[in-house]
Amino acid sequence: MAGGGFCRLPNGRVVVALALNRPADGAGPGGPVRVLVHAANRARALTRLRNLGLRAVYLRGNSHPPTPDEITAVLHHPDGLLWRTAPQAGQELWHPIRALLKTSGHAGPARPAA
Repeated sequence: MAGGGFCRLPNGRVVVALALNRPADGAGPGGPVRVLVHAANRARALTRLRNLGLRAVYLRGNSHPPTPDEITAVLHHPDGLLWRTAPQAGQELWHPIRALLKTSGHAGPARPAA
């Protein structure tokens, strides 16, 4: 799915917004989602998503940069990774990336028990 962009913050960090297809779960193919990533630069933002199992993630151009509301949402989230369905229906809140990946089995690397 096309559409994405970035915004450079005054401190040099970036917020990247991407429109992706939701990973398919047992119920069938997923719909479009908007993902926000806060990182040191664009390459690291994409690497964060690839490390979570979203392998085919690319940012081509800056056609749909994050809005000021999206930037505020991702800056105030401790993980710096958020998503919600796109196009937004009503007043849907942002979800942590774990909620998107948990349903599809892309939970990332397993953590050993302590």
